[in-house]
Amino acid sequence: MNKRKYKWAAVIAAVIIIAGTAGYMNRMHIALWGFNTFISDDIEKQLEKSYKPFEGREVKPIIHEETIRPISLLLLGVDQRKNERGRSDTMIYTVIRPEDGAMLMVSIPRDAYVEIPGRSRADKITHAYAFGEAKLAVETVENLFGLPVDHYAAINFEGFRSIIDEMGGIALPIEKDLVNDDPNHEKFVVKAGQDLYNGQDALNYVRYREDAGGDLTRTGRHQVFISAMLDKASEVGQWTKIPQLVDIMGSNFTTDIVPNDLIDMAKTMLQSGHRTIYSHTLKGKGGISSDNGIWYYYLDKEDLDKAKAWIQNWLDASKSRAELPLPDQYKQNPIGAGMASEVVRP
Repeated sequence: MNKRKYKWAAVIAAVIIIAGTAGYMNRMHIALWGFNTFISDDIEKQLEKSYKPFEGREVKPIIHEETIRPISLLLLGVDQRKNERGRSDTMIYTVIRPEDGAMLMVSIPRDAYVEIPGRSRADKITHAYAFGEAKLAVETVENLFGLPVDHYAAINFEGFRSIIDEMGGIALPIEKDLVNDDPNHEKFVVKAGQDLYNGQDALNYVRYREDAGGDLTRTGRHQVFISAMLDKASEVGQWTKIPQLVDIMGSNFTTDIVPNDLIDMAKTMLQSGHRTIYSHTLKGKGGISSDNGIWYYYLDKEDLDKAKAWIQNWLDASKSRAELPLPDQYKQNPIGAGMASEVVRP
């Protein structure tokens, strides 16, 4: 090989090395480019099957003046089996600030005693979905907080088993075996200390209900589960699986977010410096009603008012990330500083 050929070979080798290094250092950017080029259009078509806006309710656009504004989203985790309508096991008023890569998740215990629009008496908030599916659940939460819910996303936990298995399992912080063996409950055991948990174990983790913390710790597990799913889905190696995962999800996922907006919001979150989730579960006290003998969870008004204030501030696009108020457990650390929590993911 003459000197000219050696020179070109050296140039080609250098290009390969530089490209390889850049690909390693900027793999998220490469993945986003690949997503936009090869996957995005297919995903948008598949998501059309999940697009279910409410009749008579205006769908609010997410993108405003070329930026993605903060939005409020009611996240519903539905425990639905076979042909039954199901109930909303998880109800989380979520504020998403895509430009900041930050989310505030306020969980409402499923047995919270609330007014349900159109019903003659107050009831457990989980029954709102049973009475009127996602639309009534959204209206009930809007009535509770006195704040609008821009969008909803309803996810049937039953449909997650295949998705989690396809992703290769998810990491869950289970330090002690979860044994569900009450005669009135579904029976299962989730072994502690596994590196990754398959779909069935993850679903049982969500459904476990025999610990001393009751509804509050169950809600906390739901938050951890959702965060673990987001962590796994955001790994670069999962991007090529997205079309298959969306197809598996199928009818188990419905939302009124326009498919293209949903994709843009997800990409903006992933491109932000880091993704952080701040969570809070509404406080209260459980007790048996003297009227009907049914156990309810009575929300603490002061705590509810504090949650309303957090949400209002987070929805204010004029506020910077550093100005956003946080639930009490995070006040020792400024926002974005990498707090230690089950659900915060810096």
